[in-house]
This record gives sequence, structure tokens and C-alpha cells, in this order.
Amino acid sequence: MSFEIDPGFETVACDEYCLRVADGTHDSPKQTTDGKLLVTSKNVKGGRLLLDSAYLISDEDFAEINRRSKVDQWDLLLTMIGTVGEVCIVSQPNPMFAIKNVGLLKCGSELRAKWLYYFLRSSQGQQLIEQRKKGSTQQYISLAEIRNFPVSYPANQRDMRDAVTLLSLLDDRITLLRETNVTLEAIAQALFKSWFVDFDPMRAKAEGRQPEGMDAATAALFPDSFEESELGLVPKGWRVGFLSDVCIIASGKRPPDRSDHLTEVYSIPLYGGAGLMGYTSASLFDEMQIVTGRVGTLGKVHIAYPPFWASDNVLVVSPKLPADFSFALNWIRSIDVQALNRGSTQPLLTQRDLGAQQGLIPSREVLGKFEAIVGKLYERSRSQEQQAQTLTQLRDTLLPRLISGQLRLPEAQKQLQDALA
Repeated sequence: MSFEIDPGFETVACDEYCLRVADGTHDSPKQTTDGKLLVTSKNVKGGRLLLDSAYLISDEDFAEINRRSKVDQWDLLLTMIGTVGEVCIVSQPNPMFAIKNVGLLKCGSELRAKWLYYFLRSSQGQQLIEQRKKGSTQQYISLAEIRNFPVSYPANQRDMRDAVTLLSLLDDRITLLRETNVTLEAIAQALFKSWFVDFDPMRAKAEGRQPEGMDAATAALFPDSFEESELGLVPKGWRVGFLSDVCIIASGKRPPDRSDHLTEVYSIPLYGGAGLMGYTSASLFDEMQIVTGRVGTLGKVHIAYPPFWASDNVLVVSPKLPADFSFALNWIRSIDVQALNRGSTQPLLTQRDLGAQQGLIPSREVLGKFEAIVGKLYERSRSQEQQAQTLTQLRDTLLPRLISGQLRLPEAQKQLQDALA
């Protein structure tokens, strides 16, 4: 190892640290419409197990795979082919999925599982994995290499528990912040749908009822009747228009340089179709904008906060009026972008096609009220995401030092307290 490990640590092979080291099936079970889930390397990302994107296999195939590699609580899954070195903990009791081309590290207890999880995610662990990769066209790590993989851990179990507890606290706080942001986004989208798709306030007023969840002053902003339009019955006084009536749509540009990691030189967030794709050294925008995929990844929509750079594989959508930002954002998120794909070899969304999307444009008063309500949700979401990024940077700073024994609990707790203050 090229990094320093505390002399009080022990280093053993992974199959000695674990109760058992195995891997999933190497076959390709057929996808079915019902049955049990099959987890592959695509379902392990960012330290998490993403079951929503797993597919179903038959109960017979599930049983056959599990004769060899049954997954239990507090096992670790390690990706072995393609994207090598992603790892997650199986924390749920009695997991009901099988695995394919994924390493299975059976730890036997929560504490030992979490220590190994953090060890493998640390820069030390990732360096060790990198050294053991093979393959030119597609990288992989063999089961033999995983079994012989050196794992270092404290001889004193209390030191192990202290480090794991602190790192888990950070991860739990980061997860809570981001889960709260998902909830805030759901609230914003639900309000958009209620006001501008289902017309709930107008329907209530038309029936002589007080709209639910709003005061009288807000209710007064909405019409109490409907009129015919090319989109069917719409609230009286609202107009049919195009997204280009509300927004200016432009393409991003190729960045002057790029880094996958945040540094003093590369400190400007760089956005691609899937969101944050790295960092660059220059700023292209100094105002908050909406970005969505133009080439490759379509359908994902993000708020980009200044300063940032938008790559040439995204479209940048700038509302003409600040009060239209939240409305425009949710309008774009409601569009079936896949239906607008013009690409043959890869997906493509043009500025013209996005701008030509037709929709209903409410009164200025209603738009202003929507922004006043939903804009606060996005402000809170931004604040919480900044907190999550700060805690993520702190965790990534503490992780290699805690996992090698170069940092003890009191000093680490002090840094955590300063970050949360």
C-alpha cells in the first residue's frame, strides 16, 4: 500500500475478514413480467442500491442463483465488471433479490459491514481496487482478486465503532437533506398540477366552493369559469401560448477544460444532460437558469445556480421574467421530451422543438403567486443541497484519515461540530 496505516491496525485478506466472499450468476436469466428482482452492477451506484431500475426474473432462476449466492442483511455488493468498485450495504432484513456479475461480501454484522463499506469507498480502498483491475475493452476485477484484497481495520473494536458511527452520522444527515429536497420538489410539482393542469381552484370556484389550501386573497386571483380554446376548456382569461413565449432557449458551449474533481483551479460546476458532470475553470452563466439535456440524455431538468458552465450537450432555458421561473421549470418537467427526439444514432432535442411546446399561460397575478410559494421551496432546497455538499466534502476529507487510523474521534467530532454550527 502506498498510504500509511496506523501500526495498531490489522491487515488481512478480504475472505479472512468476511465470513464468505462469492459472486452472483454469470448467466443471463430472461426478464419476466413477474417474479423476483435481479441486481446487476447498474443497480449499485454512489454507495446506494437502486432497486427501482432492477428487472424481474422467474422464481426458478431466482432460486437457482440463490443456491450459490444468497444475499442477506449486512452483506456488501461490489461491482466487478464495467464500472468496477461501486459498493453498497444491504441493510434491509430478508432481501428478496438475486445478483449477477456482482461481488458478494458476507460480513455477518452491521459494524463489520459498515467498516468494510467505508474502507472500500475510501481513496485507499479505491486505489487498491484500481491496481487490481484487468481488461482493455471492458474492465473487471476477478473473484480471486477480491478474495485476496487486503483489508485494514482497528484491532480495538471501539475505534472501529467510533469511526463507523461518525461516518454513518454524516451519511444519514446527507441522505435526510436530499430526501427532504425530493419531498419539496414533489410538493412543487403537485401544486403546478393542481393549479395549471387539473384547474382545482377554478373548478372549486365554478361550483361555488372555497378552493382548498388557500386563503381568500389567493383564491380571488383565479377565474371562476371556463372558456373554449384550441386546448379545450381552459380558465377564462388565460391564454394558449408556447414555451418560447415565456423563455429564451439557447444551447450551452463546450467548456475550455474539465475535471472530474473539485479543485482550486477547477471550481466551477459543469452541467451536462444528466446534471453535474464535473468542474471547469471558467464561468458561462452568472444567473440562475434551467438546464435540460440536448444530446444523449434527454428528459432530465435541473436548476443550475451561478456561477456555472453549461456544456454543449444541454439546452439552457432562461425565463424572460423572474416571476415565471418556477412555472417554466415545472412546465418543462411536464413535457414528454422523449416524444420530441430527433436523433437517429443518439437522442437529440432541438431548441425549436422545445420552444414550440404549446401550453396554457395564466395571468400575471397567478404566476406571481405561484413563484412566491414555490420559489421559497426551491430556496430551501438550494440551502439544504449546499449543506449536503458541505457535509459530503467533510465526509470525503475525514474518510481516508479515519479509515487509516490517522485521525481519532475527538478531532473528527470537532470538525463535524464546526461544519454543523
